Amino acid sequence: MNLSIGAVVLAAGEGKRLKLNAPKPLAPCLDKKLIDFPIRELKKFFSQNKIESKITVVIGHQRDLVRSYVEKNHSEISFAIQEKQLGTADALRSYFNSSIVTKEFHYTLVICADTPVVSADDLTALLTLVKSEDLDGVAASFIESNPKGYGRIVRGKKGFHIIEEKDASDEIRKITEVNSGLYLLKTSYVVEHLKEIDSNNKSGEFYLTDVFKDGFNVKAHCFENAETFLGVNDLRQLETVEHSLRVKIKKQHRENGVRFIDAPHSYIDSEVEIGEGTVIYPNTFITGKTKIGKNVVIEMGAQISDSIVDDEARVLAYSILEGAHLHCKAAAGPFARLRPGADIGPEAKIGNFVEIKKSVLDRGVKVSHLSYVGDAFVGENTNIGCGFITCNYDGANKHITKIGKNCFIGSDSQTVAPVEIGDDCFVASSSTITKHMPDGSFAISRNQQTTKEGIAHRFIKKKEHKKG
Repeated sequence: MNLSIGAVVLAAGEGKRLKLNAPKPLAPCLDKKLIDFPIRELKKFFSQNKIESKITVVIGHQRDLVRSYVEKNHSEISFAIQEKQLGTADALRSYFNSSIVTKEFHYTLVICADTPVVSADDLTALLTLVKSEDLDGVAASFIESNPKGYGRIVRGKKGFHIIEEKDASDEIRKITEVNSGLYLLKTSYVVEHLKEIDSNNKSGEFYLTDVFKDGFNVKAHCFENAETFLGVNDLRQLETVEHSLRVKIKKQHRENGVRFIDAPHSYIDSEVEIGEGTVIYPNTFITGKTKIGKNVVIEMGAQISDSIVDDEARVLAYSILEGAHLHCKAAAGPFARLRPGADIGPEAKIGNFVEIKKSVLDRGVKVSHLSYVGDAFVGENTNIGCGFITCNYDGANKHITKIGKNCFIGSDSQTVAPVEIGDDCFVASSSTITKHMPDGSFAISRNQQTTKEGIAHRFIKKKEHKKG
């Protein structure tokens, strides 16, 4: 029979100290919400260990918001409602009361929604211990030099128990091994012992920690890295958790061959993919579902979100990519902006202070400086001069500009869409193109220059020098 685990994500808390206009599970963390991280790692854990499983989120405060978010972003999640926040044991009772299926799993895994650093590997370590020693339950613990606020792990000859901070004596408070809130228990064991838990403590709550007792077949597994179990109760802790996650993310990329010039000042979100040989300079922000290929250079100050950057491309200093695609060996920047729908072909060049929006530029296109291209198609090897504008908006609707291949578009020119320029065309500088141009044509649209000799002094104003 395959091993089965019912996973319980405790997400009923309010999170008052965070001072956010959202329940704690929906507090922002990197590119996601706090609750996304334990759910993602649970799914990875189950997949890696080939475990039959079901994830249930226990909701309470602002339950509709939490439920709506989880349903939208995660598949195959069940929910249990904790009507009143009466403690972790009460939350688990709500879980078991939500469905008869919950009692059929071999094990029950309990994880908090506000501990986003816990990984699938950590969960596997608990499972390995439980199975190898046939334990009834295991709690993850760690050493905390300043353990104030944590429940203390009190070890016996066999088994252990946990004493919460409020209920601890001065002697117990000196213990530095603390409870993480992550547990893996035999379902039959925890169901039986939940019946015995009362609220006879200073908080008046039902503590799930009371299922761990001296003399019982339970253990505390002490993890070396305390940062694994960082919780989030205020904005300082949220910042600390995000920092820890970013360090972890960059470590993984470094192991895959990504070079950071100054890693502490590079900011990379959890779903970003980066290929081997890529170099990332400081003060870069790479966010969302961005995919970066091999041997790419991301220069300082670049901001890349939900974009694709193919092999050997270059994102030069202080450029912004939002929902864009920079193909192989293409370059953007410095100070370029590629907005959603910008599709920059292989070996193309987008230069300084150029903005591209919802446009496809084919191989080898050059838009080198101070131009705007929006709602356009530009054919391969076309060169667009400085100060070019696609006039794509008539005040009510957007219109398309099409420019063929091997064209030369002179500086300070405009196309007034809708308009098409064929292949091998030449547009003279300072022209405004309002009519279609057939292949191989030349267009010039400017007034004839008039020069009057010897009268410039009439128009030149000289500064008056005041005395004293």
